[in-house]
Amino acid sequence: MFRDRNDAGRQLASQLLRYRSDDPIVLAIPRGGVVVGYEIAHLLGAELDIIVARKVGAPYNREFGIGAIGPWG
Repeated sequence: MFRDRNDAGRQLASQLLRYRSDDPIVLAIPRGGVVVGYEIAHLLGAELDIIVARKVGAPYNREFGIGAIGPWG
């Protein structure tokens, strides 16, 4: 479907071009989301910001995400 995260960002940005004149802000989450967000922000001429969140794992299976916590809880 996508060659890499850059390609994914460009493909998504092409679907969002109609919002270019609305002065959008792109918010991305590390790790892979920043690469995707960069491509979107670049093609839309938008500001890019990063939000850091921590995954809340399920009891007995930390890999299974059931939520997230941001900087303000």
